Amino acid sequence: MGRKILVVDDDPMNLRMAEFALKQKGYDVLTASSGMDCLTVLQGEKTDLVLLDVEMPKMSGIETLKKIRENEGLKDLAVMFLTADPDFDTDGEAGRLGAAGCIHKPFLPPVLAEKIAQVIGE
Repeated sequence: MGRKILVVDDDPMNLRMAEFALKQKGYDVLTASSGMDCLTVLQGEKTDLVLLDVEMPKMSGIETLKKIRENEGLKDLAVMFLTADPDFDTDGEAGRLGAAGCIHKPFLPPVLAEKIAQVIGE
């Protein structure tokens, strides 16, 4: 079994595309459709990386990352953002919270896999 990645996005098509691309590269993939679902999954599952959509209803990706960092056991968990915003980068608040990078949507599966491999050391 490969490394475990949690993909969080409120768009079901984005979840399916990321899940398919990552499974093709041998990753074990979990999915969540909201920030709250992400936090629930992280309570019960050890993951190597979270791919976190920036713009989600109720709890944004930035808010979700803040909640992740409040948990002592998750302070060092690798988190990368998924975003359709071409101007979003991790140099601002996301970087200060420890985001490992950003993947812009729509993403190409090989680019997604390459960026993830760089972050989790594969």
